Amino acid sequence: MRAVLPARRCRIAVGGRTVVAGPPTGTESAAAVSSADASPTASASPSATAGSPSASAPTPSRTQAASAAPKPSRTSAAPAPARIPGPGYDGSADAQKLIDAALRAAKADGRMVLLDFGANWCGNCKAADKVFAQPGTAAILGASYHLVKVDIGGDSSANSALLRKYSPSGGTYKMPVLVVVTPSGTVRTDTHATGNPALTAEGINSFLRQWAS
Repeated sequence: MRAVLPARRCRIAVGGRTVVAGPPTGTESAAAVSSADASPTASASPSATAGSPSASAPTPSRTQAASAAPKPSRTSAAPAPARIPGPGYDGSADAQKLIDAALRAAKADGRMVLLDFGANWCGNCKAADKVFAQPGTAAILGASYHLVKVDIGGDSSANSALLRKYSPSGGTYKMPVLVVVTPSGTVRTDTHATGNPALTAEGINSFLRQWAS
């Protein structure tokens, strides 16, 4: 039998503030989800007389016959799903450039931008990553969001500044901090202010659907 270690709370200072991450609770554990072109007639023969019916009846041209033929309906293909980053946070990535690129893509395709501020040692962040990887959740993310993951578990002052920019209310941050941003850069919701959804497929999927448009 594997021994169960006692829960440990982790704290990290972010620009004079504290970020708190605890192991996922019972409601925050990841849950599985199931998921005829008609041929034109020949023109009248030269032997036809002016008074005959065949001479007086107009013969449809090729252009007229083609335009009268039914045309197949045109369907527009659905846009390709947006790329979803893998689990974890890359402390060496330029988060500002990633956010700028996501905002440009969002302006082009109308998706929202989802900023995920967290740390590789954060238990709740790992629980959220497991849900993001599930097919049903990944489908919602790819269809409606450009996801950018920002590492705030290291010593990057630039990333800490980005956290304060998009989640300015301050105080104690509980990771992950999920921020939905419109293509124009306006914050729609910030879980530091509203509280995180349950870190389950049901909780995260409901959150993503709510803020997708």
